[in-house]
Amino acid sequence: MIVRALSPSKLKYLVPFSQIVYGYVDPLYLPLIFEPKTRSSHPQSPIKTLSSLFFLSPFSSQSKPLRTPTLPLNRDGNYDESTSQTLLICPGCGVPMQDLDPKQAGFFVRPSPKNPDYKSPINRNPVVDEEEISNSLKRGILKELVEPKDDDFSKSLNKDLPEKPVVCVRCHSLRHYGKVKDPTVENLLPDFDFDHTVGRKLNSTMGARTVVLMVVDAADFDGSFPRKVAKLVSAIIDENSAAWKEGKSGNVPRMVLVVTKIDLLPSSLSPTRFEHWVRTRAREGGANKITSVHLVSALRNWGLKNLCDDVVGLAGPRGNVWAIGAQNAGKSTLINSIGKYVGGKITHLTEAPVPGTTLGIVKVEGVLPGQVKLFDTPGLLHPYQIYTRLMREEQKLVQISKELRPRTYRIKAGHSIHIGGLMRLDIEKSSVDTIYVTVWSSPYIPLHMGKTESVHKMQEDHFGRQLQPPIGEKRTEELGKWIKREFLVSGNSWDSSSVDIATAGLGWFAVGLKGEAFLGVWTYDGIDVSLRNALIPHRAQNFEVAGFTVSKIVSKADQASNKLHHQCGKKPKQSHPKAEASAV
Repeated sequence: MIVRALSPSKLKYLVPFSQIVYGYVDPLYLPLIFEPKTRSSHPQSPIKTLSSLFFLSPFSSQSKPLRTPTLPLNRDGNYDESTSQTLLICPGCGVPMQDLDPKQAGFFVRPSPKNPDYKSPINRNPVVDEEEISNSLKRGILKELVEPKDDDFSKSLNKDLPEKPVVCVRCHSLRHYGKVKDPTVENLLPDFDFDHTVGRKLNSTMGARTVVLMVVDAADFDGSFPRKVAKLVSAIIDENSAAWKEGKSGNVPRMVLVVTKIDLLPSSLSPTRFEHWVRTRAREGGANKITSVHLVSALRNWGLKNLCDDVVGLAGPRGNVWAIGAQNAGKSTLINSIGKYVGGKITHLTEAPVPGTTLGIVKVEGVLPGQVKLFDTPGLLHPYQIYTRLMREEQKLVQISKELRPRTYRIKAGHSIHIGGLMRLDIEKSSVDTIYVTVWSSPYIPLHMGKTESVHKMQEDHFGRQLQPPIGEKRTEELGKWIKREFLVSGNSWDSSSVDIATAGLGWFAVGLKGEAFLGVWTYDGIDVSLRNALIPHRAQNFEVAGFTVSKIVSKADQASNKLHHQCGKKPKQSHPKAEASAV
């Protein structure tokens, strides 16, 4: 009765201010706060609403914060039709989006409404070309309001421009700044379980046709090749093929191997020889049921049309196409290039040279003809790639972003070659006097060649300084234990390389000799090192000299070392290549 008798202006003196919560609560989440048993069909008055909140709130000097709902943390993306209707999925990375907590995954900011003339084209015609110009305008005096004659023209231009979709804060930061805004947010997401999320969909005996695009990086074939997926899909093909032959239902997947970034390999490499090499390595990796192999470059649009024609023929009118591969293999870039080059469809997948850009399954509409569905999946984590252990600044040095160039050494037994502070090759024994070793890696990584007897001093004095990555002395211990692997290699020619010793996520040594040699390879524990037939047989015409290769990293490290020795009153040291030419 007291509440009914008093007006809201007088009632405020009886109600503590801490009990009155001013704010807006989304009606979608209101049942989480208060769910009445019965709802009246008549609108409530502000006094009655305020009184109900008054008697429901505890009599306390502190107000309790409103509980905000939490979205399910998963990586299923928008694969399911019902999920895409109930949840807002980021079109760039596939994570469920929310605008409640910036410390949670998928946070986004709703764009503010724009004026119709926002970013309208500017009329750059000279004023003297106008039809009617008043004398006041010619004198520079504006006495009348000048309005554009055709406002519909600018509006029509704005409508023709493609509408940019709303993406999460993480995708926005990757697209515009090339880095993740808050890396700790990604740790809240569960690991991508390929068997549970994608594997069980591929293993289904019913439904539409399934095409699996295994995307592999040409410059890091062994490190980026998805061995687990290759073996799983091959087993499913064998099982479903046997069931289909017995008259049972069996959806036999088609496995297409797509080798991307072929523009990073030397143009002198024969495509026929490279495809034969790819098929051999794929069979050794567990992919014994490959339908076709395509060598493509998303950057230069090489091979995209043949790939699309093959995929459309295999998928049929309403098939499902899955793009699967390791992190940073180029799946999203490939799909975006297919959409632009073949169908003119602009896709919005986030591209960035950062491992793990895609967080959930993203269904890309309208790229392939008919009702064919194309899915981009999160990159598979390969912990045996050394690239995954490095910091962002170190990854920039290791990443191969332009065509590879050979760096060849002519050495003999008792000498070693360093690739930064990540890998070392020792020539321990050899049946011949000369061995040609060609290094294929990022040109930003400095190399060093010297006697094997001085490698321990080299590791203590130059790892993290002249030999980067790792960047910094302490990073060497953080990367793990330095271990050795032994290989016995043989060749029949000095003119071309016979075998490769490749490190996953870094590069490889190509060895050319006419005889046998016993080699020792050093890198960090857990990193995969493989022996294979030579990918690129030719070598450089000019040989590298002993010592450090000339690079900005070595120059900066020398300047810092000389400055330190000068302050201590000692004679400065230099690591110029000529300084160690006597080591050979």
